[in-house]
Amino acid sequence: MFLNDNLKIFSGSSNVALAGAVCKYLGLPLGGAKIDKFPDGEKVIKLEDDVRGRDCFVVQSTCNPVDEHLVELLIYLDCLRRASAKRITAVIPYFGYARQDRKDEGRVPITAKLVANIITTAGADRVLAIDLHAHQLQGFFDIPLDHLMGELVLGNYFRDKKIDKLTVVSPDVGNMKIASRYASHLGGELAIVHKKRVSGERVEAKEIIGDVQGRNIVMCDDIIATAGTVCSAAKLIKQRGAEKIYVGATHGVLAGRALEQLGQAPIDEVVITDTVPLSEKARKLGCIKVLTVSAMLGEAIKRIHRDESVSSLFN
Repeated sequence: MFLNDNLKIFSGSSNVALAGAVCKYLGLPLGGAKIDKFPDGEKVIKLEDDVRGRDCFVVQSTCNPVDEHLVELLIYLDCLRRASAKRITAVIPYFGYARQDRKDEGRVPITAKLVANIITTAGADRVLAIDLHAHQLQGFFDIPLDHLMGELVLGNYFRDKKIDKLTVVSPDVGNMKIASRYASHLGGELAIVHKKRVSGERVEAKEIIGDVQGRNIVMCDDIIATAGTVCSAAKLIKQRGAEKIYVGATHGVLAGRALEQLGQAPIDEVVITDTVPLSEKARKLGCIKVLTVSAMLGEAIKRIHRDESVSSLFN
């Protein structure tokens, strides 16, 4: 794959392995940069490669610790801008604060819009992200945003498994469109779980719309945070006579009691991608399988660099 020296890819500290895999796909070395901390905790970044007049990409998921990784991304963008990069793209495989996308009660912020504003102000000319929590977040940015979908990777994995008697289940009503696309792609039936959120970590699955008796289940979502939604849904589905239960999600945030809940739920396999690095504790949970989005990201970066269509990836 021929790519000229005008393309530079750098990595923040949140997901170095993914950035390295993207560079391997493109046949490029990872851009040289030194990330240090002052004794008081402030970060400083020093670029070790010349970026003047070059097309630069920074790969940084704003995952836990979210604020630290976000500020590091902002510093990176400012550093590239002041070093006279021609174009700067913030590659954000997992976009933190995406769930705070509206005022659902009085006196609360819309943090997703705030983060979009500061990324733009810091120097980003465009953004490349995967599975934003809500598609309307694309409109929060006043610069071009290319939105990739993890279902391209997850869907191909489940299709290759050739699951018979398949029903695709949406774990809540809000995820129905994604589940419908999976069902169409995989050739399965469709069912929806109605849930009630009791607290930030506790969710109760109340009812199922659709037939799961004697069926193999693929339950799809964009993110597994505390795992309350998928675990509650899996228990109800199993009670209604389902056979094997597979869960697919783009972002395996796995916060709070997520690992404990997944370990106790009647789930045969949890399939996530490497947009968020998997902890050592999570690796020990035998039911988790990680797929890489490096080829999808690498192909998107190549097309952006060449001013080619990114949306055609999903045709």
